[in-house]
Amino acid sequence: MRIMGLDFGSKTCGVAVSDPLLITAQGVEIIRRDAANKLRKTLARIEELIEEYEVEEIVLGYPKNMNDTEGERVELTKEFKEKLERRTGLEVVLWDERLTTVAADRLMMEAGVRRENRKDYVDQIAATFILQGYLDLKKNRQTDKE
Repeated sequence: MRIMGLDFGSKTCGVAVSDPLLITAQGVEIIRRDAANKLRKTLARIEELIEEYEVEEIVLGYPKNMNDTEGERVELTKEFKEKLERRTGLEVVLWDERLTTVAADRLMMEAGVRRENRKDYVDQIAATFILQGYLDLKKNRQTDKE
C-alpha cells in the first residue's frame, strides 16, 4: 500500500508518493496544464500514477489562508477533491498545506537552486512536504495506540 500526496495549484499539480512502509514521501512529478479549468488530463495522469504505484489513499493539500480563513483556492480544491474521489474511488484526505510552498522554496535556496529554476520543482517538493506531514501524523497516532 502507498499513499499519494498532491499539491493542487492553478496550473500545476505536484505529486508525491510514499514508500510501501508508509515512512517516507518521495516527489514523483509535476503535472502541468494550460488552463486552470482543464483537469481531464491531470485527472487521467493521476489515475495512471495511482495504478503504477498501487496507491490506496490520497492526501490533498488544503490551501487555507494564514489567518485560518478559506478563500477561492479552497473552493477549487474541494471541487478537485470531489472529482478525484469520483474518478478514482479512493478516499481523499484534506491536509493543511500552509507554509509548504515557503518551506519548499527555502529548501531549494539552501540547496543552491537558482531562483529562476525553483518554479520547476516547488510544487513537487510541496507535495512531498504535505505527504510527509500526513505520514508522520499517522505514525505518531499508531505509536500512541501501542
